[in-house]
Amino acid sequence: MAERSSVSILQRVEALPIIIVYVLLLALFMYLSPGVFLAPYIYTTFLSTLPPLILLAAGLTFVIGAGEIDLCFPSIIAFSGFVFAVLFKEYELGWLAVIAGLASGVFVGFVNGLLIAKVGIPSFMTTLATQFFWAGMATVLSGGKSYALRGAEESSVWQWIVGRPFASVASVPWLQEVSIQALWTALIVGFLWLVLTRHRFGEHTLFIGDSNDVSRVVGIDVDREKIKIFTLMGFLAACAAIILTLENKNFFGNQGQGYLLTAIASVLIGGTSIFGGRATIVGTVFGCFIIGMIEAGLVAAGLTGAWVRTVQGLIFLIAIVFYMYVDEPQRRQAFLARLGSFGKFGGTRDVPQTMVETPSSRATKIKCEGCGATYTLGVDAICISGSELAGLLGGVVFGSTGAAKEFMDQKLMIGRTSNPDSDMLQRDRDTILRSGPRGWTCGECTRDNPWKPFET
Repeated sequence: MAERSSVSILQRVEALPIIIVYVLLLALFMYLSPGVFLAPYIYTTFLSTLPPLILLAAGLTFVIGAGEIDLCFPSIIAFSGFVFAVLFKEYELGWLAVIAGLASGVFVGFVNGLLIAKVGIPSFMTTLATQFFWAGMATVLSGGKSYALRGAEESSVWQWIVGRPFASVASVPWLQEVSIQALWTALIVGFLWLVLTRHRFGEHTLFIGDSNDVSRVVGIDVDREKIKIFTLMGFLAACAAIILTLENKNFFGNQGQGYLLTAIASVLIGGTSIFGGRATIVGTVFGCFIIGMIEAGLVAAGLTGAWVRTVQGLIFLIAIVFYMYVDEPQRRQAFLARLGSFGKFGGTRDVPQTMVETPSSRATKIKCEGCGATYTLGVDAICISGSELAGLLGGVVFGSTGAAKEFMDQKLMIGRTSNPDSDMLQRDRDTILRSGPRGWTCGECTRDNPWKPFET
C-alpha cells in the first residue's frame, strides 16, 4: 500500500521523477566536484548558456506532444541569425533588426506548417528538406562569412536582451555575470506552460498527438493547429538565434547545428512522449538543466574524451527508464511481468495479467443496464468530460448519435478507447474505483447512472 501511495504522489506532481533525477545528479556532482558545484559561478554560466536550448526544447515540446517532429530549427537559427546580424551590423537598424530576425523565423515555421498540414508531407521529411534549404540559404546570402558585432554591448538591443543588469554590483562578483536573457526565457517558458496546461491550444495539441481523426471529429481544426505549432517553433528558434548572436557578439553560419540532438533529448528525458499525446514543459526545462549540467559535471570530476559521451548516454537512458517506470504504470506492469517470465525461463510461463487487483478485491468491470455495454477498467474504459469528449465507442464515434452532443459541456461520460497505451486508462480506472460509477453517463447510450454493480 505504501508503494502504491508513493507512486501515486510521483504521478500527481508534474515531472517529479525527472526533478528527482536532477537533484540526485546535482548532489552527486557537488560531492565529486565541490569546488565547482558549490560555487555560484557555474550556475551563472548556466543562466547565460542554457536559455537558447530551453527555448528550442520548449517549442519542441509542443511539436512532439502533437505527434510530429521538427528537424529544421537549427537552420532557422542560422537563417534568422543571419537576417538579424546583417541588419544590425551593416544597416544599424537596431530593434528593427530584432523584429526582422523574429519575422524570418515565424515565416520559416509557417511554411513548414503549411507543407505538413495542407500539402500533407510528413513532418520528418518536410523539416529535413527545409533544414537543408534554409541552411543553404543562410550560407549563400552570407557568402560563408561570419559577422562580428563589435561594440554591440553598447547598444540598447544588447543591454535589454542579453545584458548584465547587476554589472555595477562590485561587492558580489558572481552577481555581475547574471544575464537578463535568463529572465526573458523564464517568462516565455512560464507563459508556454500556462498555454500547454491551461489553454485550449495546449489541449488541442495533446488531442492531436493522441489522434488526428478523433480530434477532427470533436471539432478541432487540426490543420490550423499544426500550422500554429510549427509557427511557434519557428518563432522560438528565431529568439534563440538572436540570443546566441548577441551573446557571442558574432554570427556563424553553423551556430545552430549543435542543438538538434540536445534539444530533442531534453524533451524526451523530460517525459514528453515520443508518440505524442503527453507533454510537460516543466520536465523539458529540467531535462535541459540535466543535459547542461552533465558535461560540465563530468569534466569537473576528471572524465574527458569519449568517457564523457559514454556516461552521458548512460545517464540519459537511466533517466528515461526511471520516468517511464514511475509515470507509465502499464509499461511498468508489463516490464515486471516480462522480468517474471524471464526468471522462470525453462519452466511454465505465466501469462501477464492485464487487470490489477484492487484493495477491495472488487473486479474491474462495470455494465450499463440500458444498453448492456461492458467496460473493463484499466483496459478500455476512459472518463471523458467537456472538450475531452473524444473516445471511440465500439466503433461509433462520440457524438455521432446527436444525443451525445447535449452532454458536451455538462456531463461526465464513461467511454471506450481502442488504444491500449493510452495514459488515461490507469488514471481513469483509479478515479472510477475511488468514487464509483455513479454520476457518470454511459458513452454508448448516453443514459445517466445506468450502472450495475461491479462484476467479475
